[in-house]
Amino acid sequence: MRILLTGRNGQVGWELERALPALGELIATDRAILDLADPEAIRRVVRDAEPEVIVNAAAYTAVDQAESDPELAMRINGIAPGVLAEEAKRLGALLVHYSTDYVFDGTKAEPYLEADATKPINVYGATKLEGERAILAAGCRHLILRASWVYSLRGANFLLTVLRLARQRARIRIVADQHGTPTSATLIADATTRALRACAAGSAGPRAIFHLATARVASRHEFAVEAIRLLDLQCIVEQATSGEFPLPARRPAFSALATARFERAFDVVLPDWRADLDQCLRPIREGLVAMPG
Repeated sequence: MRILLTGRNGQVGWELERALPALGELIATDRAILDLADPEAIRRVVRDAEPEVIVNAAAYTAVDQAESDPELAMRINGIAPGVLAEEAKRLGALLVHYSTDYVFDGTKAEPYLEADATKPINVYGATKLEGERAILAAGCRHLILRASWVYSLRGANFLLTVLRLARQRARIRIVADQHGTPTSATLIADATTRALRACAAGSAGPRAIFHLATARVASRHEFAVEAIRLLDLQCIVEQATSGEFPLPARRPAFSALATARFERAFDVVLPDWRADLDQCLRPIREGLVAMPG
């Protein structure tokens, strides 16, 4: 299997670059090689690589910055996936694309299903939804994987922010009125590899949207408390409201994802978010990775 990966330096892309070689030849690209804001560059790179599978892990992920830079966010999140899908269809390739829980408005009281109505409340979510629609319109074979609250020990994410603040302060305040399904980049990469293996074996349909996240719902406050507990940091985590921390982009109050469809399709049981977080933080506890901050 010949695989073209975009976004190798991102959280999910970094993990995919280590997981995907188990499936075959991997061509991993970053922004220097493939700028998703340039449709002609996309077509050129894909045609040169002639992959059987395209895994698009690149995205414009600066949620707040997207509010003031919607054009660039749309080019990368909305238009580029459509170009990749057109090229995938031309080659007969499978496109794996990552979307987000932010395509929902957060008004539901239980985890969102794939068939639930989408209604993004910020520019980032709107551009990611447009990317989904562009893939569907292109008609290529595809797996669109919606993820939630992605984190890792690399880059910039909520987990690393919490750990940095917890080392700097004796007391921090974290919002308790936003709920989701925190998911590590490692879990996403491993689950993607499993799904691709199943697709290659012909045991799963190649045209679908799936939710890929951990089990059970967490508030940002609960997630922060558990991370600090796992690393035995001496920091008190107080509950706060979103209104105390106004940001340019609105966040859905509840954007947890239901994953039963993914689990059935690929014969996997996705872990509880606490178990996933514990696994992610293990290298720090074992002294293999330095503590952030």
